Amino acid sequence: MIYETEEELLEKAIAAEGKSFKDLDQKGRLSNTKSKGGLGHIIEESYFGYEVNSNAAPDFEELDIELKVTPFKMNKNGTVSSKERLVLNIINYMEEIQYNFETSSFWNKNKKLLLMLYQWLPNTDREDYQIYKSFLFTFPEADLEIIKQDWETIINKINAGKAHELSEGDTNYLGACTKGASNKQLRPQPYSDITAMQRAYSLKQSYMTALIRKIIKKEELVSFTKKEELHKLSFEDILKNRFKNYIGMSDMEIADKLGIEYNGKAKSSIALLISALLGIKGTRLDNIEEFSKANIQFKTIRLEPNGLPREHMSFENIHFDEWVHEDWEESSVREKFMSTKFLFVVFQFYETKKENPARVPYLKGIRLWNMPLQIIDNEVRGIYDEVNRLMEIGLDLKVKAYGKGTRQENNFPKAGFNGVAHVRPKGRDGKDTVTLPTGQVVTKQCLWLNREFIANIIDNTSK
Repeated sequence: MIYETEEELLEKAIAAEGKSFKDLDQKGRLSNTKSKGGLGHIIEESYFGYEVNSNAAPDFEELDIELKVTPFKMNKNGTVSSKERLVLNIINYMEEIQYNFETSSFWNKNKKLLLMLYQWLPNTDREDYQIYKSFLFTFPEADLEIIKQDWETIINKINAGKAHELSEGDTNYLGACTKGASNKQLRPQPYSDITAMQRAYSLKQSYMTALIRKIIKKEELVSFTKKEELHKLSFEDILKNRFKNYIGMSDMEIADKLGIEYNGKAKSSIALLISALLGIKGTRLDNIEEFSKANIQFKTIRLEPNGLPREHMSFENIHFDEWVHEDWEESSVREKFMSTKFLFVVFQFYETKKENPARVPYLKGIRLWNMPLQIIDNEVRGIYDEVNRLMEIGLDLKVKAYGKGTRQENNFPKAGFNGVAHVRPKGRDGKDTVTLPTGQVVTKQCLWLNREFIANIIDNTSK
């Protein structure tokens, strides 16, 4: 069927709201175990009546609109989030470099989207999922400027012969995710003899979550960038500009200049300091639009006078039962570093504790960073593989004297394992324990990035 107007198409899409995929499936896809493809194919075939295809043109070519069916979930705390990234069209490495953004395959196919959201429910057959909301979506102007920068980042990497090193963490909103029946599916790339995993453009899960929060919960996120400055500067340069007038100042001096109450001892205080510094006082960082959409997490780093961080950098506790049952390619730890950008806010002490017991750290600068794919798939995987090996054979646990008491020691990978990361305790105390798949009980453990590795990352931080 040809739809003559957007209104006619949207009316048809809205009419599906409240209907289950079982109600909508007229071609028997749900009952055919050999049928390939997701629930979106049911909407394409049975509801809109066109054949599933991989055409370069949008699904509704006459209206320049692409159809996408995507899930969301209600979280236990009452919030909503996207269940997954929104996968778009496959990137042809050999062809895409011939275009600019306006003529690219991404823009040709995805400039306007008809989004049909369905609610994912645990312990529910997929045939019983229902279409929750249908709407037309065009990219807001500020988002589009960041997406253009993301597209250029992806293309620049392909032009450099590094398509095999692409990672979703390279970009902010528009990602290059793996696509295909197997992550080992490879494609040729220009300017390199190394074949690269097949990838598709995608809107990051964090971007989709921010959009769904707005559509379903009517939440309004606060933005600190404007389309006009994004047209002139990169997102990272805008961030640096917000911080540059405060470099060399202590946290208390920054708070005084910004006119905000500040308690340096409270962990939440530095987050409020950052939001005020960005020009949006009182806003939680996860309610800052750009941070939410790009999945940017901030970490405060305090350097000693010698340039080394005071501490290694910790992340979430390791869920060992998950690690031993996940394949590396689909593992939560790989996904964490593949999809996350980190904003390092760097302070430095300029005297030793011996010289000045009450010393104060001063802002050195910031670094927006994502972990390179080579490090994720080599050093971080090395930790992952070693932990899983130990879960098969059992840890070597020893109790040794420590002060007036004892402490448990183990043979998890230490800081010297590969120069990047290691495993060590992160619990309230020795009684804060976890039972391993081996049946052994140890203090809760987490993945830590070595402080020397962090020092190398921020070595180029502006002074």
